[in-house]
Amino acid sequence: MSRISLIWFGAAVSIAEILTGACLEGLGLRRGLLVIVVGHIIGGLLLYLAGMIGAKNKEGAMKSSALSFGRFGSYFFAVMNIIQLVGWQGIMIFDASYSAEGILGIGHRWWCLIVGILTVVWIVLGRKSRDKLNVIVMVLLMLLTVVLSFIIFSGIRNGGGAASGLAEAVSIGQGLELSIAMPLSWIPMIADYTYKAEKPVKTTLSACATYSLASMWMYIIGLGAAVITHETRIDQIMLKAGLGAAGLYIIVFSCVTTNFIDAFSCNQSTYALIPEERFSPDTKEKQTLKKNVILNLPGIIDTVIGTVAAMLFPMENITEFLYFIGSIFAPMISVQIADNFILGHKNEDRRVDITAGLAWIVGFIVYRLLMKTDMVFGYTIPDMAITVVVTIVFRKLSELSKSHSLRGVQNVN
Repeated sequence: MSRISLIWFGAAVSIAEILTGACLEGLGLRRGLLVIVVGHIIGGLLLYLAGMIGAKNKEGAMKSSALSFGRFGSYFFAVMNIIQLVGWQGIMIFDASYSAEGILGIGHRWWCLIVGILTVVWIVLGRKSRDKLNVIVMVLLMLLTVVLSFIIFSGIRNGGGAASGLAEAVSIGQGLELSIAMPLSWIPMIADYTYKAEKPVKTTLSACATYSLASMWMYIIGLGAAVITHETRIDQIMLKAGLGAAGLYIIVFSCVTTNFIDAFSCNQSTYALIPEERFSPDTKEKQTLKKNVILNLPGIIDTVIGTVAAMLFPMENITEFLYFIGSIFAPMISVQIADNFILGHKNEDRRVDITAGLAWIVGFIVYRLLMKTDMVFGYTIPDMAITVVVTIVFRKLSELSKSHSLRGVQNVN
């Protein structure tokens, strides 16, 4: 497994993924598995296309969006990404702290502080040291999740598998949307890791396939545990599986490795707002601890805010947050897909691309309207299809308008 694939495996081994899988208990095992697999195939494909846009244009995720939306347009999405990253840091630390507290009770806020400090340490470590530690951490996480999977699915073979009558009702469309939402949340970040790869197509495919399969696995663990134990709290799932200290390790370090990716992307989105190259985190200078702290300052601030928010605010229900992410970034990637893979449109010199902005607004409104209906195929796919078509139509109309204007000027002359 390549270094980048290993990083994305770490992103998928996440408490949030397991808990979201547990939320599908109301579908039962068979239908739950169906929406997990289908949702991750769709989400993984979208993640791959987003990664390829960055790899194709040799730009990070937010700078790639400037090719469609213009420089100032890309700033909007960079800010939106920073907001969602702060939210994710808070959610991940909140979930990890409450789950860890359920296994070893030292206080929710103390666990928030411990996870936050470990995340900052992980951020400021040099790449070589972090890569070596990452291999050890990922191998242990993989082994422990294999053990957890074996325990859970042994229970299913022994008679589990039916949804509880007390489980919250979830429709196929809602379940599909929750399965697509996690891969979709990484769309503004994937290109930050793939755009400099020597073999961009192979690296992007490997990273997206690794994430999608591992995320699917985490969802299935959550679903299986909820169906058998009717328990959606990760600490109780770990305890019922007989994992005490090992469960604590999974909870804490799965959070730290996922939060690192959020912090790194926060760096990239922040530096996308700063035109001067001297502020770029990709500098080739020899890095000391001081330089690492300075270059990763946006990610450190992101982690600190997330830690404080986790200490102060309840963050149990992330469904609305996932829908917020979908409504922002599904239309964004739809416009980029239309421009990059269908129209071949690039306009990196423009400050704001009005046509792309209008197409995104239509996509955003359509997504929010679709949320009021319960469709078997969810909201993301129809919204993206509509936004792609709208982008193509708007681009063609814009070209016609420019052509007529040019002819009018020529006739006057």
